[in-house]
Amino acid sequence: MNGNLSGYVRSERHGQSMTIEFFHPKGNSLPRSLLSELATQIHSAGLDDEVRVILLRSAGENAFCAGASFAELSAIKTAQEGEDFFNGFVHVINSMRKCPKFIIARIQGKSVGGGVGLIAAADYSIALTGAEIRLSELAIGIGPFVIGPAMERKIGSSFFSQLAIDAFSWRTAEWAKSRGLYSEVHGTKEQMDESIARIINHLSHSNPQAMKEMKKMFWEGTSHWDQLLAERAKVSGKLVAGEFAQKAIKKG
Repeated sequence: MNGNLSGYVRSERHGQSMTIEFFHPKGNSLPRSLLSELATQIHSAGLDDEVRVILLRSAGENAFCAGASFAELSAIKTAQEGEDFFNGFVHVINSMRKCPKFIIARIQGKSVGGGVGLIAAADYSIALTGAEIRLSELAIGIGPFVIGPAMERKIGSSFFSQLAIDAFSWRTAEWAKSRGLYSEVHGTKEQMDESIARIINHLSHSNPQAMKEMKKMFWEGTSHWDQLLAERAKVSGKLVAGEFAQKAIKKG
């Protein structure tokens, strides 16, 4: 657990499921410290023989994840600092990809940028009707490079490019469901949580070896992501340190 005034990541085991919750007062945005802790706790849960399924959620009611921390983005001075920051998302996405347990995401609110990438890296996502999404990176002078492979894998190149190009428009939860980003969309929090409890219960009693082999099958063809996402972090790092992006970030 990492807890302070800047947010936290907490893990709590319930029977044969592990709930990993993150929080940040700025819309559940993710600074490097929380990205590092999130990757670590996902990795640890994957190694725990008592755990068969992981629930990824954020605290609060309004936002699932606002993506990268603007405070940290605005403080970046060099391409190396930018690369180091975006490698935080690299580690989280790769930890989710390599985790031998299914990761169920609970999406109670809006998501932006890297937050949408986390959803794409989950194995099954259950959302509320108000859980809109937006890839805002181009609006601040960068692009969704690190999360791109996860997005393309989940919704395809065409819909990913639509989101990435129109960086100013929100897409509805139904749009996300119809494109495969969300597995289910529910009208109330009670319905969403009931469905989450149902699938967590089923998976908690399913064959762990079968689920492990299924996860490997679902993620076939992604073994090169360690290198690919690291290369994408370099691109993002260079752009975010540039004058255009820094002006846009400070304005936003």
